[in-house]
Amino acid sequence: MKIKIEVSARHIHLSQEHLDSLFGKGHKLTKKADLSQEGEFACEETLQVVGPKNKIEKVRIIGPVRPRTQVEVSKTDGFMLGNIPPLRVSGDVVGSAPIKLIGPNGSVDLLEGLILAMRHIHISEKQAKELNLKDGQRVSVSCFGDRGLLFNNVVVRVKENFQFFFQIDTDEANSAGVENGDIGELIVKK
Repeated sequence: MKIKIEVSARHIHLSQEHLDSLFGKGHKLTKKADLSQEGEFACEETLQVVGPKNKIEKVRIIGPVRPRTQVEVSKTDGFMLGNIPPLRVSGDVVGSAPIKLIGPNGSVDLLEGLILAMRHIHISEKQAKELNLKDGQRVSVSCFGDRGLLFNNVVVRVKENFQFFFQIDTDEANSAGVENGDIGELIVKK
């Protein structure tokens, strides 16, 4: 089964509370561009992410707001920040690494929320049923080309309206020599 690859650069998901703290009470996120998953969008707004050793400027916010703030970076970003985040499924921030966010109206010191997102597949409920895949299942994806790789431990994420994509971070994409829109092959072990 062929699957389109998406490369996910560092980004931030904010709670409404933190959005208010960083941009001012009642601030609404400004859509810059729609993303592949229905309802998600890249925002005009960016923040400074500050670690113990260094900072990264202009990190893009992804909307809409979420129940909990989460900062997703690559392992290389973690080394640069001086704070290596734990590998987690997106949304699992309990006990993750601390990080500071600075916006135009204030700052937020997160006690947890910095993660290295696990590589994953987004798939709709209908397509998951057709392929006999379950939410949380682990599969593999083969990437082709001069630096082709087999990615194991790919988490399946099932939601009613998900679009079928394999999502990896910039470190993983660079190691495999792939870019947004390249094609991989889903491998399900029986």
